[in-house]
Amino acid sequence: MKIHHLARQRSILNKFLKEIRDKNIQKDSMRFRRNIERIGEILGYELSKNLQYESKQVLTPLGVKPVEMLAENIVLCSILRAGLPLHNGLLNYFDDAENAFISAYRHHPDNEVDFEIVVEYFAAPPIDNKTLLLIDPMLATGKSLVAVYEGIKKYGTPKEIHIVSVIGSLDGIDYIKNHFPVNTSLWIADIDNNLNQKGYILPGLGDAGDLAFGEKM
Repeated sequence: MKIHHLARQRSILNKFLKEIRDKNIQKDSMRFRRNIERIGEILGYELSKNLQYESKQVLTPLGVKPVEMLAENIVLCSILRAGLPLHNGLLNYFDDAENAFISAYRHHPDNEVDFEIVVEYFAAPPIDNKTLLLIDPMLATGKSLVAVYEGIKKYGTPKEIHIVSVIGSLDGIDYIKNHFPVNTSLWIADIDNNLNQKGYILPGLGDAGDLAFGEKM
């Protein structure tokens, strides 16, 4: 798996990362969503440099100009609900992409620390031989992404897979390396070292879904 860790480079991305982590600024849910969306735009732009292009011509009022245009059929697939702002950021740039949505959540039997991932819903166009962008803002244990991938495989085989995340853990990245095809690429804004006993990223930012849309029952 090829890992693209964008926070290693100095850029405006770090301002948005700082704000989504800041426990005072992140209380503004509208700003939190917008910052996740902006991070998605940056990730999408960097990802776009590694896709396939073909030369086409555009007719201007004064002549003809050759231009390199994207030559891939892209499907954006986000994990509900936390993935929606990140999905929007990518869709701002890949505005011709098809869209898919899948649900995955942690189920804690008897409120134990251990949990299982439950996948209940999947709505998608055909994905065979297309470029799949699998979108999940928090790559914590990696179990959600793997469960989602196992669910998606029943519906077709993409040509290539790009995982897009905002913050991940080293453990989670190691986990998905062993469960995704070797030619998968990970595009991630930042990586943290640790997980707590409940499988949340440290220092992380908290629950991205709750911060974007409010606490759930």
